[in-house]
Amino acid sequence: MVVCALLLLGFTLVEIADVVCRNLRRPWLNANEFAAGFFVWGVFLGMGVAVRRDQHFRLTAIAQTMHGARRTLLETLNRLVILGVALSMVCFGYRNYLTGFGSFLMPSLTPIAVLYAAIPVAGALIALFTVEELVNGWRYGFEGTGKALTDPSHLPVT
Repeated sequence: MVVCALLLLGFTLVEIADVVCRNLRRPWLNANEFAAGFFVWGVFLGMGVAVRRDQHFRLTAIAQTMHGARRTLLETLNRLVILGVALSMVCFGYRNYLTGFGSFLMPSLTPIAVLYAAIPVAGALIALFTVEELVNGWRYGFEGTGKALTDPSHLPVT
């Protein structure tokens, strides 16, 4: 989470520096490249953080009204959908990353793949944390363990 905050802070500082430099009539030509890199990596890593902290977008209103096997089934299906999206991000994001070596950021001529690499990395983190949620949910139940699912330090060690 600290890395995401630092990346988004970097984005903000680069944008401020870009405006200041333009007002001083000394434009910073690479500012947009740095800003895009900070923003893309901050947002995509933030996706993984949101899944890890169980603060991402998913439909919970129906599941919270259920108990027992029905809740377990619904929570499992919900997380399997998230896992499917994460694996798609890994697969297609990696393909996109490989094609990014044919396009370049201007004016530095850096391959755009440095931005595309955030997609499969985020997908891998989301998949990892979703599997963790599934395993914890199956072992300890999905109901009443909201804190345990988001903070595994409260789970018993076996």
